[in-house]
Amino acid sequence: MEVENRYVAVRHHVEGSPSEDDFEVKSAPVRWTPESGEVLVRNLYLSVDPYQLNRMKLHNASHRTVDPVVPGERIDATGAGEVVASACAEYEVGDVVAGLLAWEEYTLFRPGPAALIGKVDASSGFPLSYHVGVLGTSGMTAYGGFFEVGKPQRGEKVFVSAASGSVGSLVGQFAKLAGCYVVGCAGTQAKVDMLKDKLGFDDAFNYREEPDLKSALKKYFPEGIDINFENVGGEMLDAALANMNTYGRVAACGAISQYTDPERPAMPDMGEVIYRRITIRGFFAYDFIAKFQDYVAIIGDWIREGKIQVVEDVADGLESIPSAFAALFRGKNVGKKLVKLA
Repeated sequence: MEVENRYVAVRHHVEGSPSEDDFEVKSAPVRWTPESGEVLVRNLYLSVDPYQLNRMKLHNASHRTVDPVVPGERIDATGAGEVVASACAEYEVGDVVAGLLAWEEYTLFRPGPAALIGKVDASSGFPLSYHVGVLGTSGMTAYGGFFEVGKPQRGEKVFVSAASGSVGSLVGQFAKLAGCYVVGCAGTQAKVDMLKDKLGFDDAFNYREEPDLKSALKKYFPEGIDINFENVGGEMLDAALANMNTYGRVAACGAISQYTDPERPAMPDMGEVIYRRITIRGFFAYDFIAKFQDYVAIIGDWIREGKIQVVEDVADGLESIPSAFAALFRGKNVGKKLVKLA
């Protein structure tokens, strides 16, 4: 069986803010045979995430953990799809799977632990897109980062930067379920309103309207910050550190301000870290892969009980991936960014 497979590739290494012109849609045949031991998946939803930009750079610290993207070649990404051919008894035609696929119409994989893919429980009743976001790596990142790294205690004060994104929007809701006071920041008033009115944040603010971030956080946290769930880095991280309580914890999830501006300072104020005895821990979604099914069960129950609101931003068609990806760095997305294929 052979199918013509269209996929999105970068034309060259991307060092600054990405644009649609950095990408191209290519095509190549994918061949599956009954003797191959492989599974062929027709992709239905694909995830679009900011961290992918670091993989597209010529040199980046992320390459120690995830494979760099090679110009002209397929780009791995999480997603969900339907099995259309299988040479493995574990998978049958018609099975729905979610996990590590690629920005392409068809993905061929060989089952095993390294595949990072598995069948979706059809009885769960959730939309398939949820298994790419809230019940996928976004949920794993948010839950593991907040509960395992942040280690919240009831009554603690939590600040979430980039709080309207796929991970931040979940962290704020998890913080409320843990009995914490939570404030988030975002880049538009509409996003701020969503954080407060739909997602239940205690408060939120538009960082673009704050000339002094340290003073802004002092206003929202007069008693200091216990947990900073950091998605931005740079000046935002410095402002949070200046307002943290003694023995505060920073769950360093992302640093999107630095992804497009290598000159932006990455080093936090070490004086604040030392004298406030702050713990800063970076982490990656797959740090928590051993507990993934436990997380999914807990988050799934919260969704069914109406305790968690899911926010998705869905574009249509493989051709929309470049514009959807570039929009992440212009503040144009809300919640989990996905692309739905035909």
